[in-house]
Amino acid sequence: MKPTECYSHYLHFTPRDEQWGIVCTTVGYQKMPPHSPYPPVNRHPDDYFFQKGLGRKLNEYQLVYIVEGNGWFESEHCEKQIVHAGTIIMLFPGEWHHYAPNPNTGWKEYWVGFKGRFIDERLNMKFFSKEAPLAYIGTDVHIISLYDEIIHNSQNEIHGYQNYITGIIMHILGSIVFNLTERNFQEKEFVKVIDDARGIMKASIGKNISPEQIAQQLGVGYSWFRRIFKEYTGISPAQYQQQLRLAEAKERLANGTSSISTIAYDLGFANSNQLSTFFRQHEGISPRTFRNGFRPEQ
Repeated sequence: MKPTECYSHYLHFTPRDEQWGIVCTTVGYQKMPPHSPYPPVNRHPDDYFFQKGLGRKLNEYQLVYIVEGNGWFESEHCEKQIVHAGTIIMLFPGEWHHYAPNPNTGWKEYWVGFKGRFIDERLNMKFFSKEAPLAYIGTDVHIISLYDEIIHNSQNEIHGYQNYITGIIMHILGSIVFNLTERNFQEKEFVKVIDDARGIMKASIGKNISPEQIAQQLGVGYSWFRRIFKEYTGISPAQYQQQLRLAEAKERLANGTSSISTIAYDLGFANSNQLSTFFRQHEGISPRTFRNGFRPEQ
């Protein structure tokens, strides 16, 4: 049997670090060969150690990424499930859990632990759930590189490293939310309708085409179209069109030489005053003030 490959590091943090809203507590990896004892004996402090066969509770969050092999997981709010390579297991403070690799395959796992009000708030907002702690994202070399980056910077402990590595943790969390959200919609046929609708909107920013007309072009009912568009994007079709117009206006004001009147006309506004009113509602300043902020002083 090959020896276990492992690394673990437990991090310190200051009250100033905690004001950031999230601190990293631990990071590491281990590769468990087939038929090796799990968890490894005397590898972790008592607060982190599994009682064999009984599981454990932590006082922090952890993201455990299984990159090789397979096994199983169960927790207080989740029945026992098979865990395949490419799965991130999210552990929650105070939540009993238990997991282990398949003795016939072993596995390789990365983990990072963290806590703070930032993640507490995300949990309260239902971005994450104790009932659904497993996120299959596939074996992603980019995510593995993020774990490696945390390990590298935690070893050096350069001043401010906590802020840097917790930013990486937020990146991983964002990737989980993105993958889960996208996966939920992947099999739904209406995604093509939304993509086609967004293509029409982008191609007709200055033509004042209404969401009702877009639905008609796509051959679907407007009420259904509005509902599924908002379900997928988080905003209504009309709000999406407004965001497109605002982004195009800002781009042309910052980087172009066209007059404000020309920009207003090209974006479908009746005149520059209407553009100015629209711009102030969304940005709090006039188009001219916005443009002047991008011009070097003479």
